[in-house]
Amino acid sequence: MSHIAIIGATGRAGGRLLEEALRRGHTVTAIARKASEKLSGRADVKAIDLDVLDAAALEKALAGHDAVFSAAHFSSVPPAAIIEPTKRAGVKRLLVVGGAGSLFAAPGLKVVDTPNFPEAYKAEASAGAAFLEVLRNEKELDWTFLSPSAEFVEGERTGKFRLGKDDLLVSAEGRSWISFEDFAIAFIDELEKQAHSRQRYTVGY
Repeated sequence: MSHIAIIGATGRAGGRLLEEALRRGHTVTAIARKASEKLSGRADVKAIDLDVLDAAALEKALAGHDAVFSAAHFSSVPPAAIIEPTKRAGVKRLLVVGGAGSLFAAPGLKVVDTPNFPEAYKAEASAGAAFLEVLRNEKELDWTFLSPSAEFVEGERTGKFRLGKDDLLVSAEGRSWISFEDFAIAFIDELEKQAHSRQRYTVGY
């Protein structure tokens, strides 16, 4: 079993990653500004309160783990704030909760550049695409970037989904979506199987 540090462990995606990892017997360190408050009473989780932009504190918190999960918001946390402390802590694996904006809706057309993409999400989507490009030039880490489908929503843990590469997955009904719960299954699968080393891939119904 792996010893995992989850950055952003109290958010919607990070919280599901935490629960799925524990379900499978991994040990988890939860990192967030108010991790201990939001996870109070959880004897099965080590909670560390810190600002992810505090590089020295983050490096110290990450040391000794087998893998780092990042579920931080791209628009407020630049790539180096995650990547550099992870490397300095001696952790080799970095798995990132990606975004759908950098997927392709059609050949040569990214989702973020489609005419109807919501303006409110453009900054986050563009920052996510930039994070992916930084990872693609990263020489030291064994990284993986898992993009959800267009709709990333509260739902059920079904275990039934499809995996793709760089193209947005759309269901037979014309909907592109995945629940946080099933996304977490695919994410922890990757931790355990290492099928997409140094790659981006996507998950959807």
